[in-house]
Amino acid sequence: MSIVLGLVPFIVFFVVMRTFSPPAGLAAAFVVSALLGIRQWWRGESVKVLEVGSLLLFGALLLYTLFAAADWTVAKVRLAVDGGLLAIVLVSLAIGMPFTLQYARESVPQELWTSPIFMTTNRRITGVWAAAFAVMTAADAAAHYVEAIPLWVEIAASVIAFAVAIWFTRWYPAVVRRRVANAGGTRGAL
Repeated sequence: MSIVLGLVPFIVFFVVMRTFSPPAGLAAAFVVSALLGIRQWWRGESVKVLEVGSLLLFGALLLYTLFAAADWTVAKVRLAVDGGLLAIVLVSLAIGMPFTLQYARESVPQELWTSPIFMTTNRRITGVWAAAFAVMTAADAAAHYVEAIPLWVEIAASVIAFAVAIWFTRWYPAVVRRRVANAGGTRGAL
């Protein structure tokens, strides 16, 4: 499963929130997170840090919304969701299990999983995703707390940050493979 598929609950959240309401977006994202987890379990795949974190994040925000009668504005709920996504990624780095690692293992031979190059590459890619989510969170905070900032600035910053993270995720492993090959290492190091 790709990283982008793992981010589908967040995409569903954004679309449903904008189309209907923030609580509807949280509920839809929670359902999609649960379905992704069930799909992985059913197929015998490992359930990933991102999917577990998404399920917990959307479940907690949905429960908070229902029981605390939270009246979310679009900016506030986006700040909570993007901040939660950033927290998931930072925790994955802190526990030594960069969230990209589980996705990378699906396309790299098992004998390379403990390679220092493999681990470093995944930490760097996860770091770029963390930076992208930090930009998105900062844009959400700015949109919520600074009235002078137009909505298009928040959206542009978020789209650019997300696009850069996707590009880097595809580009950087190829760069590392070339470096390893040029140094006489194993071509399949990543």
